[in-house]
Amino acid sequence: MTTPSTPLAPRLRANMAKVPAYVAGKAAVAREGLEVFKLSSNENPFPPLPSVLTAITRAAASVNRYPDPAATGMLAAVAARWGVEPDHLAAATGSVRLLAQLAEITCSPGDEVVHAWRSFEAYPITATIADAVGVEVPLTAEGRHDLPAMLAAITERTRLVILCSPNNPTGPALRREELEGFLAAVPGDVLVALDEAYREFVDDPRVPDGVDVFRAHPNVVVLRTFSKAYGLAGLRVGVAVAHPEVAATLRRSSTPFGVSAIAQAAVVASLQTAAEAELMGRVAAIVAERRVLVEGLREQGWDVPDAQGNFFWLPVGERAVELAEAFGAEGLAVRAFAGSGVRVTVAEAAANARFLRVAAGLVR
Repeated sequence: MTTPSTPLAPRLRANMAKVPAYVAGKAAVAREGLEVFKLSSNENPFPPLPSVLTAITRAAASVNRYPDPAATGMLAAVAARWGVEPDHLAAATGSVRLLAQLAEITCSPGDEVVHAWRSFEAYPITATIADAVGVEVPLTAEGRHDLPAMLAAITERTRLVILCSPNNPTGPALRREELEGFLAAVPGDVLVALDEAYREFVDDPRVPDGVDVFRAHPNVVVLRTFSKAYGLAGLRVGVAVAHPEVAATLRRSSTPFGVSAIAQAAVVASLQTAAEAELMGRVAAIVAERRVLVEGLREQGWDVPDAQGNFFWLPVGERAVELAEAFGAEGLAVRAFAGSGVRVTVAEAAANARFLRVAAGLVR
């Protein structure tokens, strides 16, 4: 009697075993008699505008058809709003997908991707999937990019440098003088991705607009999203601003029909003058709430770095999980980074007020 041989497992790329898992912010746990709030995913707390919902509803009537693969109308609206040419733009399902494409079009196995750490969790994931070597450069004590150290980390194998401004999860944004000095020293054949997912929430006048930076540097690509300030997180739309050769390569490497017709219609509706003015009014309200929270926490004795996104950071080290559980017990879901800190999204006014009250009893 013969024994069946053990079936072979599918052969996967060895580097996939090294890909770190992405950890999403947890939803708030329902509690009897207590309204709960999710402050863990940097979402916009405001519901969609009625005009945007109308555009979504109209577009939904045609979901039996493929969307425009080039997102022509959407990118024309974006180009007009940002003052660039349409051939400078590429779209995908969120700026994180564009980031993955940048690694794919720049890196061969063993090439290097330099980025700050701690920063957005997708960066090491992106580098590893591309079979590149992620080079993590520690932040400064203030939670800022250490640009001199990042410059020193660039080698002849470096193909991509990622700058997160404002930095997620710590909050500070790159200022004009330090950024320009860094870019002047980066080799011209190294692509620099300036991730500006939270750009609309910046109120520091020393922080430049990435599109202006892009105009002066052929090796800079700017990543933006409609998930945060525009409140379209569930529709997944990111746009890259790049010089024509890079933008064209991003378009060629994109997933066909990736951005849905519903998402395209929602972006166009959001960029209408009246709609965008209302959306930016909401952004201003979130920024005002952020200031109140940061100032209140500092008065209580918390160490809070500069906050330029729709979130702030508590660098509490080993207390991170403990504090997240304590806030969760009060109906406030926050994002713990074990051994490092807690990131808190600026949310509804009631949630923010409760957060301050609870924080006052937890500070050491």
